[in-house]
Amino acid sequence: MSIQILQYEFLGPIPLEEWGPPMEKLVYLILSRDKDKFNIIYAGECGKTDDKAFFVQHSGYKCWIQHSGSEKSIHLAILPLFEFSDEHRQNILNKILIHYKPACNSEDIPITKPDYVVRHSKQNVADEEKHLCLCCGSEMKPEKQLEKSTLFRCISCGLSDTRIDS
Repeated sequence: MSIQILQYEFLGPIPLEEWGPPMEKLVYLILSRDKDKFNIIYAGECGKTDDKAFFVQHSGYKCWIQHSGSEKSIHLAILPLFEFSDEHRQNILNKILIHYKPACNSEDIPITKPDYVVRHSKQNVADEEKHLCLCCGSEMKPEKQLEKSTLFRCISCGLSDTRIDS
């Protein structure tokens, strides 16, 4: 059995109580089962462990029980990554944390930065030449100034247009 998370195929889910060591170089998900649906409540990665109590002694175990309702509802899914580096495992884990925001990972979720930089212009935008809407001919007002362009929006019809700054 397997479960697809983002573009990765995890093995499982299996009840957590059925798990047994060893475990090496993988990303794991702690899932809460709600009838036929699984919810990700924690995501982590592991270099290597032979400890049978790895999950029971985990600092998030109480949170897992709280969010799943009982120990019997907690399931495990794993993504083995034997051939990959620790950094690759961490990148996959970060993608999962950012996308799913598991309840028991609230402190671990990385802060994402936008793909663009907003540039603050010293020049007054109102002094620049007027841009007219291609749709209705009304004046377009600057809405947002990006790193190399400006986003304009029509005051009449709402059409938006991006112009490259010169």
